[in-house]
Amino acid sequence: MFAEGLEQGDVAIAPLVYLVDDDEDFREEMVSGLSRLGLNVHGFGSAAALYRAYAVRPSEIVILDINLDGEDGLSIAAHLRASQSIGIIMATARGSIDDRVAGLGKGADVYLVKPIDIRELAATVVALNNRISGYRPAPPPPAPQWALVEGGWTLTDGIGHRLRLTVSEQRLLGRLFRERGSTVERSALVAAMGADIYDFNYTHLDTIISRLRRRAQKSNMVLPLHAIRGLGFTFAD
Repeated sequence: MFAEGLEQGDVAIAPLVYLVDDDEDFREEMVSGLSRLGLNVHGFGSAAALYRAYAVRPSEIVILDINLDGEDGLSIAAHLRASQSIGIIMATARGSIDDRVAGLGKGADVYLVKPIDIRELAATVVALNNRISGYRPAPPPPAPQWALVEGGWTLTDGIGHRLRLTVSEQRLLGRLFRERGSTVERSALVAAMGADIYDFNYTHLDTIISRLRRRAQKSNMVLPLHAIRGLGFTFAD
């Protein structure tokens, strides 16, 4: 899909792409493949057909073969480059250095030589569209910076969310924070809460931690508090 070319959270609209190639089989294969990948692609067999469509609705990207009946791809590229801001990709069997230089000289942004993998062509379209449209991926959200503040009675993620702790939660998290990233045994957490490790219902520990997670979620906080099966818990951000 078009979104596969972008990072999660990015916002972009698939560009309108016109593909011109007089090889009907190749044209249909490319249009079908690019469409399956989420691009908005229309195929044409000649310069005249392209110009008619372009007059009605200009595209952001055009993919051109050089060897066309009538006006060739180099002439089309020069015409479009002179009058429009558009991304131009040459997709042709002509792969000599002279051909490449000529294609780029006529205004092509990218020169690809057949056979062309559909994934490479799709990635080229996405990258070129991002460049010419000034698109920039959305910056990643800030990472939480977990801390206990106000004497250890308030948990903060450093990005605006805070949670006031109960006595049991404050003692439990204080112990976990002292060995942050390491596994703390269940008995050590019970002792940190001031309970007798030999006369304590350990299911109550699970209840306290589950309640803490739920309260944190209500405050839009996802705690990196993980149970380590058979051992204990770790606070590992």
